[in-house]
Amino acid sequence: MSKTPIRKQRCAIYTRKSSEEGLDMEFNSLHAQRESCEAYIASQKAEGWVLVPNAYDDGGISGGTLERPALQRLLADIEAGRIDLVVVYKIDRLSRSLMDFAKLVDVFDRHAVTFVSVTQSFNTTTSMGRLTLNILLSFAQFEREVAGERIRDKIAASRKKGMWMGGNPPLGYDVKERKLVVNAEEAATVRAIFQRFLDVGSTTILARALAAEGVITKRGKPFNTGYLYKMLNNQVYIGMAVHKGTAYPGEHEAIIDRDLWDKVRAIIKESPRTRANHTRAKTPAPLKGLIFGADGRAMTPTHTRRGDKLYRYYIAAALMKGEENPDIVRRVPAAEIEAAVIDHVRGLLRAPEVIVATWRAARRQDDGITETEVRGALHDLDPLWDELFPAEQARVLQLLVERIEVHKHGLDIRFRVDGLRTLVADIRAASEPRAA
Repeated sequence: MSKTPIRKQRCAIYTRKSSEEGLDMEFNSLHAQRESCEAYIASQKAEGWVLVPNAYDDGGISGGTLERPALQRLLADIEAGRIDLVVVYKIDRLSRSLMDFAKLVDVFDRHAVTFVSVTQSFNTTTSMGRLTLNILLSFAQFEREVAGERIRDKIAASRKKGMWMGGNPPLGYDVKERKLVVNAEEAATVRAIFQRFLDVGSTTILARALAAEGVITKRGKPFNTGYLYKMLNNQVYIGMAVHKGTAYPGEHEAIIDRDLWDKVRAIIKESPRTRANHTRAKTPAPLKGLIFGADGRAMTPTHTRRGDKLYRYYIAAALMKGEENPDIVRRVPAAEIEAAVIDHVRGLLRAPEVIVATWRAARRQDDGITETEVRGALHDLDPLWDELFPAEQARVLQLLVERIEVHKHGLDIRFRVDGLRTLVADIRAASEPRAA
């Protein structure tokens, strides 16, 4: 019977010496290691072991790192499929770190490469060698877990002392010498945001306003509701360091005082629906639902505070969604556009052709309203406009205006004739008791 051919095993010898002492000698430690490994490979010739010509020698490099030139060349040749077996004089020549050793073994396993230590009877081609490898890997896992526990314990102890333990610093702070220090410009923004939330009571509206104003986060991105909510709940701003839900006094300086923090927290604890009702009550928007951009999408009312002043706007849907559209007006001051619409409406109330159109519409409905009554009702409303409550003014606008479109060249306002007729009927009904 013919013998089964023996598969050739391409062997690479790796040698290493930590110090450079003696490397200039004619026969040094690296030569001694290589000689022993070559002799071992020659003894396994019957098993098909063949030495590759490339030399992988690291002189004067510690075994505590994997960043070694010869080792990296060896790993590159393994990944290229040029090596089947790695031979070392002792295991610690390959690595002194069990964690690094485990990483190397992982590379060997992925490419079906075995390795041998000639002085320790360590050979992963045998069952005993693989058992020894598993034992070493178990110790490596144990070392990693113990190291992890030490790191977690150190972080917990440092947090309890109020130390900053790394990561991205929040808006309002920079990191210097591993400590949080106040960034004066950003801190002013943080204080303004907390105060504005106290006035607005809504993260949604405040986030829209900040985005419209171009206020950005620490990473240069526009504010959104999620980021704002996390910010308003971050106890770093009151000088605390938090670890697993427990707050400890921090080493850093607080940006927000406790009184403002407590007021903000009281609002956040309310239900979103309650906060939304409060916000709507504080922020009248008489053109809501009537005003649209050039793209046909409704513009949204929003507002912001600077000091004691309230600034209201209507902003385009594209701006809220972060879209770029040069053909639309991104935002308009609410007071200015409301004044412009109201001026149009009050001019409408005095226009003879509108009075006639309203009377004809009323006559078609058989309301029994005369042209004189229409003229009197509309004329009486104009001087009384400033005495109406905001809710009453909003209702009049909703009755008289069908749609407002904002273009770069100005406004297009579409009125409701039927709304005028309804308004006149209401005024007539309200005046009848006084006439009686």
